[in-house]
Amino acid sequence: MTRIYVAGHRGMVGGAILRQLEARSAAGEDITPVTATHSELDLTHQSEVRDFMADEQPDVVILAAAKVGGIHANNTYPADFIYENLMIECNVIHQAYAAGVQRLLQLGSSCIYPKAAAQPMAEDALLTGPLEPTNEPYAIAKIAGIKLCESYNRQHGTDYRSVMPTNLYGPGDNFHPENSHVLPALIRRFHEARQHGRAQVVLWGSGTPRREFLHVDDMANASLFIMDLDKATYDANTNPMLSHINVGTGEDITILELARMVARVTGYDGHITTDPSKPDGTLRKLMDVDRLADMGWRASIDLEEGIAQTYRWFLDHRHGLRG
Repeated sequence: MTRIYVAGHRGMVGGAILRQLEARSAAGEDITPVTATHSELDLTHQSEVRDFMADEQPDVVILAAAKVGGIHANNTYPADFIYENLMIECNVIHQAYAAGVQRLLQLGSSCIYPKAAAQPMAEDALLTGPLEPTNEPYAIAKIAGIKLCESYNRQHGTDYRSVMPTNLYGPGDNFHPENSHVLPALIRRFHEARQHGRAQVVLWGSGTPRREFLHVDDMANASLFIMDLDKATYDANTNPMLSHINVGTGEDITILELARMVARVTGYDGHITTDPSKPDGTLRKLMDVDRLADMGWRASIDLEEGIAQTYRWFLDHRHGLRG
């Protein structure tokens, strides 16, 4: 029996991973998912994590727990973002090692790459230039997570891996009107615009920046695919000092095209306009996913169908959402 601890199982990504692990267990695989809520285990407290690992004795750890947020939250609470994420990574990775865990998968973020990285962003762009200032503390913490995994592998012979997803969306997303990311924010805005009969929806910026979006169920599937790879295959496609793997679709879309897609899904038939006086942000953020494709995995969920699925989830859960 393989015991797999999913840290962050109540988050969007951790929840998707847990659902897939439970489905595999129900189908007869000899695995047991292990979880703990924040009230049961505070991952920023070293002693709590040490005791949990010693008591539960997981065979595999999937680190999907993190403090996350949009530009506003990152700008307002930079100390919280770097401190909490560093503590979570240090505690989980070190205490997993101390408890004898040989296999660990750490989830990061595409914000690890330099602001001016060539597009699409390949894994070897890491640490080649300055980061985006608005989320630099969070990005530094995520880079530290990669280097923690690599360092334990080099010194202790563990098999700790890292995956870097592009922009994620799907069931369990944050639809808060101020703190959410662009796709869930657009879903909520167009839904409310249709509800209230608004004649137009105004997008910040020119609408021309391009973004890549990956459904969280695809991310969960990719995470388990990478976790299940034999060590020889993983090592052959990475190197000890650059071991992380990008996860994305390899395709992007303009914000204006995305807004039109969300309007179709939500049934909004008013006008969509842009406000070029507002900032655009980075003009393009696309992941190079050739490494993962060469290993045998590609995303399978079409963006518009994924948005429709996410909108159905939003409709079913909107009365319990924050904001």
